[in-house]
Amino acid sequence: MDDDQARGRILHHEDIEVGKPLMLGGKTVTKEEIVAFARAYDPQPIHLDEEAARHSIVGGLCASGYHTCAIMMRMVVDGFLGRAASLGSPGVDEVRWLKPVRPGAQVRTRFTPLEARVLGSRPDVGISKVLVELIDARDEVLANWLTNQLTRLRAPASAPVKASAEKSARNPLVSLWDDTAVTVQAYPDLYFEDRQVGQTTDVGGHTFTRDDIIGFARSFDPQPFHLDEEAAKASLFGGLCASGWQTAAYFIRGVITTRQAANEAARARGVPLATYGPSPGFRNLRWFKPVFVGDTIEYRTRVADKVDLKSRPDRGLLVSEVQGRNQKGEIVFAITSQMLVQRRG
Repeated sequence: MDDDQARGRILHHEDIEVGKPLMLGGKTVTKEEIVAFARAYDPQPIHLDEEAARHSIVGGLCASGYHTCAIMMRMVVDGFLGRAASLGSPGVDEVRWLKPVRPGAQVRTRFTPLEARVLGSRPDVGISKVLVELIDARDEVLANWLTNQLTRLRAPASAPVKASAEKSARNPLVSLWDDTAVTVQAYPDLYFEDRQVGQTTDVGGHTFTRDDIIGFARSFDPQPFHLDEEAAKASLFGGLCASGWQTAAYFIRGVITTRQAANEAARARGVPLATYGPSPGFRNLRWFKPVFVGDTIEYRTRVADKVDLKSRPDRGLLVSEVQGRNQKGEIVFAITSQMLVQRRG
């Protein structure tokens, strides 16, 4: 097989058909993989302990929302990105977790391109907006994303496309580390009424190793730039880098372990604690820079808003802005997280 034949079988930006859904993958989610992911990244009882989960608000053991996203990513790579000239993704506009993913669930993914255009700054690169849905055996949607996918063009445009005024007028991201007057502390699971906008917490960090990056990629995101050093050097990233979902997974591990430690200290003082969760999803997930082997990412979160819910008088929605920065002080990751929090009343 010569190079021309090989390239002929690779999907490019021009091959993306807007409005045409693709059904991808299919698997049965097991208890063992739910627990294994939770131990590594999201050690909450509802993902680890069947008895504790049974008595929780979700009513039984279920997959972490980030595990759900990783499952969907694997099906997208196996069914589409693995045979496309993929250049990664700058981020996800919104993720919604609609129903728990239980052990034994038979799931597949629907991948529907909604928009496609050529990047203004890169005439050889296209970007498409895609709705990705996780569907069970009863055709119920358990989760969905609205994501953005970069793909190389087979025949690049002759000149850059002029960017729209709206695109060029985006405000720069303000680092959560820039405000030196902020008091950073770990907050336990206080009631919704007791959480205050502006409360800021450092939620740990992680140093990414080669084995760490490749191990996650083999399970959930087997694209060449996450698996193979030579292929990664030749890619848009220029070196082996972590899956964006792995960067997000280490953020949630930091949040959970920080909360658990703060809760233990609060209980020792006799502080009453609220029930947190579940999360309905998140918004504005952005991967600004690659995370390379040896990078150390630290995470920080700040309460941005508190939303009263008419549909859930016993819960409020706590909205937090989250960022991760590397050892150079560069922001590599940002997300707007959402969490249902018990009210005292």
